[in-house]
Amino acid sequence: MSDPSTTPGHAAQQKIDTSVPHSARIWNYWLGGKDNYPVDEQAGDAYTAVFPGIVTVARSSRAFLRRNITHLVAEAGIRQFLDIGTGLPTADNTHEVAQRIAPETRIVYVDNDPMVLAHARALLYSTPEGATAYIDSDVLDPDTVLAAAAETLDFGKPVALILSNILGHIPDYDRARSVVARLTAALPSGSYLSINDGSRGVDPEFDRAQDAYNESGAAPYILRTVDQITSFFDGLELVEPGVVPVTQWRPEEGADSPKLIGEHGGLARKP
Repeated sequence: MSDPSTTPGHAAQQKIDTSVPHSARIWNYWLGGKDNYPVDEQAGDAYTAVFPGIVTVARSSRAFLRRNITHLVAEAGIRQFLDIGTGLPTADNTHEVAQRIAPETRIVYVDNDPMVLAHARALLYSTPEGATAYIDSDVLDPDTVLAAAAETLDFGKPVALILSNILGHIPDYDRARSVVARLTAALPSGSYLSINDGSRGVDPEFDRAQDAYNESGAAPYILRTVDQITSFFDGLELVEPGVVPVTQWRPEEGADSPKLIGEHGGLARKP
């Protein structure tokens, strides 16, 4: 396994604040990870006390991403990934899933959290045949992201862009659409866009719990309607079954998962 390259930025100099709960660390806690602090566990437990189903949402989201990546590598022949808003490394990271199938796959991770940066070099390794890189940057600065990613990825060949539970962190819907449009515009024909995000109007308990979290002083995460999530794929060719609850996107045979869940996702090809 080779060491990933890491492009440090402003987050490298930021101090990790362990006194305030952080959404990425809370998500890691719900996934069963250990890269979190007591304050995150307390916030996570407070959330699950209101909406216990959030753990199912978190784990179903991760399983959806794993199935997406497997399809992209094994069936669509994709060998390059740009994973923006990767969050804390956990089980079945993008490079682990992809390189198990095709060791030559190249992956670039992007995040701007100092704790994610601290863990990247220790946890994100590549096969000798492929490559992984970590970029300290913000999804709101897509041009910088694309320029840095081009040091590892060949944008003359198809790339799979992954935006997993990141667009909800952009409060303004029009700006979120603009960011997605800019990123996909840079991808060549035959590339793919994978998105999954929390969805509003599906589970009232989830809506109430997230609204309460957003009012707590923590960085807000905006649930969007299914139509809004679907609109991020405008101009692309959705892969069947389209934008659906993440548990219903090509579920594994025999999987016992809820059919309705406040997390929707899809995968689309750029013509």
